[in-house]
Amino acid sequence: MPRFALGLEYDGSGFAGWQSQQHAASVQSALEAALSAVADHSVAALAAGRTDAGVHAAIQVVHFDSPSQRTERGWTLGANTHLPESVCALWTRAVPDTFHARYSALARTYRYVILNRLSRAALMHHRVCWVRYALDHERMHAAAQALVGEHDFSSFRDSECQSRTPVRRLERIDVERTADVVTITVTANAFLHHMIRNIAGVLIAIGRGQQSVEWCAEVLAERQRTKAGVTAVPHGLYFAGIRYPSDLQLPSDRSSFHPLNMMPHVPMPLV
Repeated sequence: MPRFALGLEYDGSGFAGWQSQQHAASVQSALEAALSAVADHSVAALAAGRTDAGVHAAIQVVHFDSPSQRTERGWTLGANTHLPESVCALWTRAVPDTFHARYSALARTYRYVILNRLSRAALMHHRVCWVRYALDHERMHAAAQALVGEHDFSSFRDSECQSRTPVRRLERIDVERTADVVTITVTANAFLHHMIRNIAGVLIAIGRGQQSVEWCAEVLAERQRTKAGVTAVPHGLYFAGIRYPSDLQLPSDRSSFHPLNMMPHVPMPLV
């Protein structure tokens, strides 16, 4: 049966996450319903990675199978006809039947966006983490480098994480500031449940001066979730890119995407 990869973006504010749930709206259910309407048969879509309630995607990649005769353009535009406004198909590509959106991925990139000013966000209140206390992004960046490499990330793993191993290989992590916006961008082979939000919680505490730069490495070495502090809110988190083998030629990297590019940066005081 022909297999297709599809890239989409979504605002996760109104969803209980990617995965289908019996009594809550999910991105997976919305997409499968849309693709089923286009295909004229039931379609199952499998994703590169699950996102939690309130988490967004600049790019999510799924694969699905269908014998229906539709062009790549037809799948994309047809899906958008049936999707809610907060979900949009970006492209569709025919792929080998051995392709798997999750298991064929070589690496994934997430971006965590912090609005760092005294006043809360109005235009982007469901799309950023708001911190009104001054953050030192250079301290945050220096602390984060302790996470680069292959480690046991048990300290940054949710207690209900179902992964068989806490070991992940983190390729790169950068903390940058543009005006009143601080971003944490992380690339790894894979992530644990709540791993990025727990990393963000640790780095925010360091950026505020509540903890030392060395605390991040100490938390990692402890391998205990109780040592890491709070989990940052979900709505600052974006799935930003998936790297696949180059021969597939999938446009699956949107790591340059920034949700605040369209907003004017007006200097604001900090607490």
